[in-house]
Amino acid sequence: MKTLVRVLLGTVALVALGGGGWYAYNSALTQPVREIAFTGDTSKVARADLDKLAESVRAMPPGNSTLVAVREGAKRLPWVRDASVRRRFPDGLEVRLEMHDALARWSDGLLVNPQGELFAGRTEAKLPKFTGPEGSSPEMAREYPGIARALVPIESSLAELHLSPRGAWQVVLDSGLVLELGRGDVVARIDRFAGAWPRLAKADPVPKYADLRYPNGFALKRARDPNDLPTKPASKTKRA
Repeated sequence: MKTLVRVLLGTVALVALGGGGWYAYNSALTQPVREIAFTGDTSKVARADLDKLAESVRAMPPGNSTLVAVREGAKRLPWVRDASVRRRFPDGLEVRLEMHDALARWSDGLLVNPQGELFAGRTEAKLPKFTGPEGSSPEMAREYPGIARALVPIESSLAELHLSPRGAWQVVLDSGLVLELGRGDVVARIDRFAGAWPRLAKADPVPKYADLRYPNGFALKRARDPNDLPTKPASKTKRA
């Protein structure tokens, strides 16, 4: 009998503690937010933008819906890829930010991250320019590292990477050299051209246009003026 009484008393105590904890939790949720802490990598976000978001959070009605609204508001900030929000009892919030990394520039002032996601942000960093059909940025981000590595022997950085609606690739280097890569295994075509580059680089003038779409070689255009480039493949094939 005594054992049963002890069990019952213990159960009552646990229920009371649980009820008290639940009451405290709900009570905290009804408290207005006064303190907001931004954690994670915040280096790319302007302090003024964080202060503006914090001010809007303090004006929000308390409740779980506030957490959702804060997360969505944080994700709209420039450079923010994702955000997580949790309560800091009794009256605080912690907003943890995950930043985008810029891989390239896109049209309309947007940037591209390594996953191919487009985002708003400003940077003075020297980045290549991607141009392609709508929705093609993931494919371009995926192919870019292999193309960039293949270009290393040419000793000129990739300035522009273009993808046509038909899936044909074109590269423009900092030196002004234009490479028509076409479709298919474009890295193999660059490798073949890069193998011949030490000899081609000694030419006067240096080639400014190369059509690599031929199965066993490439066609060259030695243009002195970068604007004087052919719009169609050259007729002669230079064997590599």
